[in-house]
Amino acid sequence: MRIRFNDMEIALPAGQSVASLLAAQGVREQGVAVALNGVVLARSRWADTLLNDGDELHLFTAIAGG
Repeated sequence: MRIRFNDMEIALPAGQSVASLLAAQGVREQGVAVALNGVVLARSRWADTLLNDGDELHLFTAIAGG
């Protein structure tokens, strides 16, 4: 299957979860938010949310500042 991850198209095996994709990409969970198809996905759902062909996943990193 193919998805868009941060505006780049990538191929994945079927049945991959958001958490497993992030781990494979070397993304650390701390300070990160994920939007799946335009909706922010709670971290507690990353492991059990399976990606589907055509999904769009965007990663957002928190930035400290004032």
